[in-house]
Amino acid sequence: MSARQQFWRDLLVLFGLAGWALALPAHASEFGLSMALTCMMYVALSSSWGFFCGTSRYLSLATSAFFGIGAYCTAVMLGELSWAGAILLGCGLAALVAVVMGLAVLHLRGTYFAVLTFGMAELIRHAISYFEKTVSGTVGRVLATVPEMSVIYHTVLLLAVISVGLSILLRRTRFGLALLGIGGDEQRAQTLGVNTRLIKVAGFAFTAAIAGGVGAAMAVRWTYIDPHTAFNPFIGFQTVLIALIGGAMTIWGPLIAAIVFSLLAETLRLQAPQVYMMTLGTLLILCVLYLPGGLASLRWQTFRLWWLDAKGWCKARRYEWSGDKARDKKKAREGRIVGI
Repeated sequence: MSARQQFWRDLLVLFGLAGWALALPAHASEFGLSMALTCMMYVALSSSWGFFCGTSRYLSLATSAFFGIGAYCTAVMLGELSWAGAILLGCGLAALVAVVMGLAVLHLRGTYFAVLTFGMAELIRHAISYFEKTVSGTVGRVLATVPEMSVIYHTVLLLAVISVGLSILLRRTRFGLALLGIGGDEQRAQTLGVNTRLIKVAGFAFTAAIAGGVGAAMAVRWTYIDPHTAFNPFIGFQTVLIALIGGAMTIWGPLIAAIVFSLLAETLRLQAPQVYMMTLGTLLILCVLYLPGGLASLRWQTFRLWWLDAKGWCKARRYEWSGDKARDKKKAREGRIVGI
């Protein structure tokens, strides 16, 4: 399949999934609609995170900060602005913070970048907590104006479609190829004329804008917003885990993993939260060890190779445990002694 055919195939799959999601509210229960909303939230977050961090190999832990900024935009400004205005404000303010943060820390890589982005997310959370306590005289905000569930659902669906659709489009542009070059060898990309600083900041801002918009839309799901809820680090960590397990370098890996783990979370979190976290951690370890490309890299050939490896391991263990290995070693040692 050519690159052009793959492009149109990806767009058709996206439109098909979006159409199915549009029809869901007419048939699903309130609980099913809530689960679908959570799925779409993580689809948008993990797809946008994977587009920048998966291609550039920069491990960002600031998703919760951008999500919280968007949530607070809705909590503070929804009474003054329209619903669309609050969403756009969340996107824009999160992108602006990402530009400032990116200019400060995107010259670092690896562990240093991950730790600094997490530290800046915590700094923003504590700064807003301090402002709320000292200036506003409160700990959080009560959301008095809340739109209907259908408005929230279609807004998050639109953000998820935009996130996946832009990932499909931008990966095939010079911008996406520049991010891939940065992930492969940043110094070589610079020698080829790529403005790596500008590309990294723009990619980081794109991720932040989607996270800010999702946070602004999902904020109304809570009747009371405080910094601990809005800037919950678990949202950022789960986004990273979903993208890595699904395959951060791929388009559909984060989407599939987001749906699977959102359903798994809703099923296990209330009844057995420890089991859910253990499952998430176990899958991450297995993917790192045996499937570095994520679940999206699974092919029939992968299962065949695993089957051959398992057969070889069983054969080797049977040869050892039956005593044949020890006897063969003994015969070989006796043969060397006779030869001497």
